[in-house]
Amino acid sequence: MRTPAVVDVVDQSRRARMWLGFVLLGIGLLGHLLAARAIGGSYIAYRDHVAGFLIILLVSGALIVAAGRWLWRGRVDMTVLTVGVVQALFGLFVYATRFHVHG
Repeated sequence: MRTPAVVDVVDQSRRARMWLGFVLLGIGLLGHLLAARAIGGSYIAYRDHVAGFLIILLVSGALIVAAGRWLWRGRVDMTVLTVGVVQALFGLFVYATRFHVHG
């Protein structure tokens, strides 16, 4: 059985990973919003970028949750962190390629 000090350290590290995952999700959304603003900032640009963020979140989130149930059962913190990392990378990619829009 774990001692209270060990349990407290484990809870703090899990909580930190959850917060980091949520912060990375915000960074991913921010990348989409800044890209929409950079290409004109119209309602359609924002709508399309937010919809793209949500579609990427649903698809990659479903894949990561499925893999997470197999790889790290019961570790929601790792799942949230992994989804956050993927979203941040996609958001940064979308922002970096914002001027390569043809239309």
